[in-house]
Amino acid sequence: MSLLPELRYPTVAELVSSAHALAGQRPELCVLRQVGASRAGRPLHLLSLGHARRAVLVVAGAHANEPAGGGTLLVLARRVLQEPELRDGISWHLLLCADPDGASLHRSPAPRSLYEYHLGFFRPAGPEQPEWAPSLLPPDRLPPETRALTGVIDELRPYLQVSLHGTDLGGSWVQLTRDVPGLAEPFGKSAAELHIPVETSASDAAGWPASGPGVHVLPAAGTGPAYPSLPDDARHSTWYHAHRYGGMTAVVEVPMWAGGVVDDPAPHPAPGVALRQLARRLLRDAGEVLRVVEDVRPRPEVAVGPLARAALWGLELVPGLAGDLTHRPPADDSRAYVGSVDAFARRVPLRAAAMLHRALSDTDRYAAARLERLVAAWSDAFADRFRARWVPVEHQVEHQARTVVATALHARERAA
Repeated sequence: MSLLPELRYPTVAELVSSAHALAGQRPELCVLRQVGASRAGRPLHLLSLGHARRAVLVVAGAHANEPAGGGTLLVLARRVLQEPELRDGISWHLLLCADPDGASLHRSPAPRSLYEYHLGFFRPAGPEQPEWAPSLLPPDRLPPETRALTGVIDELRPYLQVSLHGTDLGGSWVQLTRDVPGLAEPFGKSAAELHIPVETSASDAAGWPASGPGVHVLPAAGTGPAYPSLPDDARHSTWYHAHRYGGMTAVVEVPMWAGGVVDDPAPHPAPGVALRQLARRLLRDAGEVLRVVEDVRPRPEVAVGPLARAALWGLELVPGLAGDLTHRPPADDSRAYVGSVDAFARRVPLRAAAMLHRALSDTDRYAAARLERLVAAWSDAFADRFRARWVPVEHQVEHQARTVVATALHARERAA
């Protein structure tokens, strides 16, 4: 029987229940324990499989709006238990959800469209995200989820940490803090078999060298960022924490909806012109959301709560990002890169409108209705522009699980 709920992503409660069941079935190999608590007091659970000293840590739920990782952990856990060779010299440690508070606010377990996905959307402001908080906050202000995650890394000293991420619409790609030679082949083969496009020039990895299609490696120290205005820095995130023990991190992204364009390596005829147009649209769309916010009364209520806080944090990034797109040379001249930036520039105002719609739905119905119209129009335009095609949940999690296993085995050879 499948461990995954049909046609939807498992909730945190379902993940914990399934992990309890596995630990009960195979107590000689499995241990489930609490390794911390969230700001709201929700437990953070770690499922450990095997007893080898050399450890792989796999983290799900770092971003509340990227739900595939939980299901991937269940598939991965079952595979590790069924295939003894995966436990040969390796122990596996699965953090079931790095941000259970965020997961409780994202309410799209079975979205049928981008519009429905955004009606339940939540992604916290950067300083409240467990992995990115260290790049945005001083050490004495880190949230408890971050401290729990770094505590697990300090305890396990993994040779590999894998963080499971996802994108709403686009393709699959991998980000590595150190190169893993040979990974591109099994990654690309898995994506092809499951009909998932490989995002060959993801905006998240703009300026990063590629060791193969869709596999990006963190640049050498001193390399300037493609978007200087954005405050996050991978070298100060929890991705880099494993480096103090000689380890590394891989980030595996998988799409909910596959999108065209993002896998097209052909040169764009005028990438600079295209990015400047995207910057103008970004400013225009963010301005539409801000005009709604300006009309809300009483003003103090707008900034109360995590939904509004996250939306306004994202909108504050818009002028700097638009400036980066306007004044800096493109990090890549491919159609894939311009397409990835197009998707990125659509997400920022769309997500802000979606979260503010939820935040204001009980206090200002007129403002909420205006925002809902923006969410509907922008979701449809996003889907149309990229010819959105739903990727079955079982394909999303299978591709992530295969990529995790391939990364662990190739990285073990590199570290041997």
